[in-house]
Amino acid sequence: MLGIILCGGQSSRMGSDKGLLVHEAKTWAQTAFDKLSVINIPIKFSVNEKQQNDYAKVFANDVLIVDNAALNIHGPLLGVLSAHLQNPNDDLFLLACDLPLMETNLLKELFALYQQSKRYEACIFTNNKEQEPLCGIYTAAALQKIITLQKKNKLTKHSMKFILSKLIVCEIALHESQKVYFRNFNAHTDINGL
Repeated sequence: MLGIILCGGQSSRMGSDKGLLVHEAKTWAQTAFDKLSVINIPIKFSVNEKQQNDYAKVFANDVLIVDNAALNIHGPLLGVLSAHLQNPNDDLFLLACDLPLMETNLLKELFALYQQSKRYEACIFTNNKEQEPLCGIYTAAALQKIITLQKKNKLTKHSMKFILSKLIVCEIALHESQKVYFRNFNAHTDINGL
C-alpha cells in the first residue's frame, strides 16, 4: 500500500496553495503526511505541474507524483489515477491535504477495516450519508477498472463520487463527534480560529 496526500487542487477560492499553508509551524501537506504516517506505509504527494517547483522546495522530488496530463481528466481523480499509473500494484490510501483536523484514530479505523475485508474495492467514510471520497482506501484492481473505463471512453464523469458508484464500497458512518474531522477549508475566512 502507498499513501497519497492529495495536494493538486487549484485552491482558487483560497487564493493560495492549500497544501503549503502553514499551521503550527507545519504546512498542511506535512500535517497530512504526519497523520497518515501512523499507518506505517510509504507516502507520496500528488501535485499538479504548476505546483511541482514549489513542492520540490519543501519535499524531496522523489516523493512527488505530478499529474499525468495525457489522462485528460480533471479534479482529484487526475491525481489518483496518475498515482495509480506510477504505482500500478499498490492499493492507495488517499488523504486530502485540506483536512487539517483529521484524527489519526479514524485513519487507523479505516485501515483496520480494509485489512479485515478483501471483498471491497474501496473503503471510505460517510458524513450524513454523503460519501467522503478524499479520505479513503482504493485497491489497485479498482483503480485499474477505472483506467479501463477511461480507455473505453466510458468515464462519463470525473467526480470521485461517480467513481465510487462503479466500485464495491465499504462505508463507515461518522459519529456526530467525528464529523468535525472532515471540515473542509476553502477560504481564508474559514481558517480563522483554526
